[in-house]
Amino acid sequence: MKTCLIIEDQAPAQRILERYIQDIDNLQLLGTYTDALSALAFLKHHRVDLLFLDIHLPKISGIDFLQVLSPKPFIIFTTAFPDYALQGYELDVVDYLLKPFSFERFVKAVSKVLYLPTADTAPTHDLQEEEFLFVKVGKDHQRIEVAQIHFIKSDGDYTHLFLADKKYLVSHPLRYWIELLNTKYFCQVHKSYLVNVSQIQRVSGNQVHIGEYKLPIGRTYRESFFTNYL
Repeated sequence: MKTCLIIEDQAPAQRILERYIQDIDNLQLLGTYTDALSALAFLKHHRVDLLFLDIHLPKISGIDFLQVLSPKPFIIFTTAFPDYALQGYELDVVDYLLKPFSFERFVKAVSKVLYLPTADTAPTHDLQEEEFLFVKVGKDHQRIEVAQIHFIKSDGDYTHLFLADKKYLVSHPLRYWIELLNTKYFCQVHKSYLVNVSQIQRVSGNQVHIGEYKLPIGRTYRESFFTNYL
């Protein structure tokens, strides 16, 4: 069961979201707020898995709110303005619902979150040589040794898993791997890259070198990377 919160200042949009949420068995609504600051007071004392966040809000915009929110739950933007789609991608939101949206479109967005592990349920790995996982590649389930993953690259709702001599396209977003893999060994260095720290051969300026690849270190992730891993 995933918990969620609505932050939306328009009553009709609130009612639609509340009705849609009621029709999803594995989604529990904990509250509805008309502005982000009121929701922040709730979030300080309650853990939520998913936020339905409007962009145009009174007092503080949804984007400004998201940039200061920590820790961040999964985010689905809801807005009447298509101009923020690129910015939403840069902020690593799960999806971007353009009002008015159908129940089918809502289900498509929510499905990206419902079956991802949460902090309470996600297994952690000590990255032992014998540990492995199975990922669905096409119609098959491929066994992959966790320690052999060099890095993971985001590709929208999919990710590319890079191993020493193979690459797999997997139908999970980057957020899935961030939640699943132990942060002792796997570090997000960019909005599009999660790297196995043990596979880094060299760090040069704002790049990490893994084999033949040079991966950028994003400004948002630079301080954490250098503080915790170097």
